[in-house]
Amino acid sequence: MPSPFPGMDPYLENPALWPDVHHEIISDIRASLTSSLRPRYVARVELRIYISDDGDTGRKLFVPDVRVEETGKYRPLANIGGTMTIAEPMIITWLDDEVKEAYIEIKHVDSEKLVTVIEVVSPTNKIPGAYGRKSFTEKRREVLDSGVHWVEIDLLREGTLTVNNPSLVPSDYRVLVSNADDRNHARYWTIGLRQQLPVIGIPLRGKDADAPLDLNAMLKRVYERSAYELTIDYGKPPTPSLKGKDATWAKQLIRKQ
Repeated sequence: MPSPFPGMDPYLENPALWPDVHHEIISDIRASLTSSLRPRYVARVELRIYISDDGDTGRKLFVPDVRVEETGKYRPLANIGGTMTIAEPMIITWLDDEVKEAYIEIKHVDSEKLVTVIEVVSPTNKIPGAYGRKSFTEKRREVLDSGVHWVEIDLLREGTLTVNNPSLVPSDYRVLVSNADDRNHARYWTIGLRQQLPVIGIPLRGKDADAPLDLNAMLKRVYERSAYELTIDYGKPPTPSLKGKDATWAKQLIRKQ
């Protein structure tokens, strides 16, 4: 069953579901680009890894709160000459977490040189002070300081924008493409909840034509292949919630579907 929404489905933005959505988006982007890239280029999935600890403001998105179900319980412990009892302990999270975020690298086959990096933004990348945002921005700065193209796909309404430019028109979703040959003029798509996602061009080397990436078709494949309709409860508001006219529009759309 397809999603009831014409473009991005806001129910896919739920932080509890997003890791799976992100994984499927990355996989489908790589698969859908392959026919346009071969034989001169290949797309490979890579991992950006960082360590999250208790000081990470984005930690709450992937480490569940610890809850003590019962306290004051005791259990017997065998002991020579009698029986001892020990108190039931609390369970706490104390080890740091290794967080892995996938992205795509496009490489030139003959030279094996990196040509383009494609990042799909995650919730932690949009939280000020979060280690995930620091890792994301460091990777972006590394790419922008090199001769590699940068593609950034943000399908999340909530959080602080990764592109800081007051002149930009506010939008629900956005895509940015920074060509290594012209850093001062990036291509930028603003996308509304009620719109289909665009077809964008993924830059390659020299005079090679951009590889087309149909984001809307990609998302529809991901939704149907992953059977998200069996997980999502469209009778409840999405997380994060919609507001005003968008909330009314979404309810009417779902009711029709």
